[in-house]
Amino acid sequence: MTQPPSFAVISGAQVHAAVSGREREVTAMIEAAYRLHGAGRTVNPDSYFLRFPDEPANRIIALPASVGGEVDVHGIKWISSFPGNVAAGIPRASAVLILNDTATGYPFACLESSIISAARTAASAALAAARLADARGARPRRAGFFGVGLIARYVHTYLAANGFAFDELHVHDLSREHAEGFRDYLERTGSGAVTIHDAAEDLVRSSDLIVFATVAGEPHVTDPKWFEHNPLVLHVSLRDLSPEIILASYNIVDDVDHCLKANTSPHLAEQRVGNRDFVAGTLYDVLTGTATPPADRPVIFSPFGLGVLDLAVARHVYDRVTESGELQTVPGFFHEMKRYG
Repeated sequence: MTQPPSFAVISGAQVHAAVSGREREVTAMIEAAYRLHGAGRTVNPDSYFLRFPDEPANRIIALPASVGGEVDVHGIKWISSFPGNVAAGIPRASAVLILNDTATGYPFACLESSIISAARTAASAALAAARLADARGARPRRAGFFGVGLIARYVHTYLAANGFAFDELHVHDLSREHAEGFRDYLERTGSGAVTIHDAAEDLVRSSDLIVFATVAGEPHVTDPKWFEHNPLVLHVSLRDLSPEIILASYNIVDDVDHCLKANTSPHLAEQRVGNRDFVAGTLYDVLTGTATPPADRPVIFSPFGLGVLDLAVARHVYDRVTESGELQTVPGFFHEMKRYG
């Protein structure tokens, strides 16, 4: 008789232990997931947004996905973004992720997923930065962080782990207190001289690699002239840049159909011109040599954030926790296992 399936719960502490210090390994997982996605060995439906008419800043998003290859798992991430949490002293985003067995469909694990989400976002950004910069012939030495929350910290960590070294670091945030906190973090890492900029333009013009990691709901950076020094831009938060800046740049996305939705900056650019010709290709195209970014234009990477990336990291975490002997299962989680009682 087949044994009833087990169901495990993996805490944030266990997730952190499984990915911390393994940034290059996680980045390699993300690259492998992108290659599977580009080769058609994933299923990644549209994300589903739960919004609240009386609280337009808040949302909860469902990201279902399936990954083949060695990952071999189905699943879904359920992630909330409540910006008001920051003022209350807790992180803006919280998330859980469910893994489903590909043979039976049974869910077999629930993982705390804000760390998984931050790690996969940062690994995706660092992977793109490395491949795009190397294709342009030089890695930037001046980095700017526009928005300084958890994602910005993770992106910096993953950039450093993937061989980026900066002489200058520039910081801009609407909150001076948060900017100073991020400056203190950067100084503790010994990453280079850190400057806080009150003016957004000063940060952009001072940086050859710019990380946008804000909670902006619509474009607030609008002047293409700020980018006339042709920086590499990691547009992680997706809605910071005006259509004019997008249209004046060389654009790489992680998935065209996913990225050009929900009024992202590239989606607004598409609405402006009525076509997608301004998209040069995907990160998969860069990885396979189909797309080569120029050195004489701004290069913008806009990742929508694919559920398949979350599953790849979550499967790794599950396997590591299992191997450690610390997997905590819930006895009797599946109860009605006999068809007729």
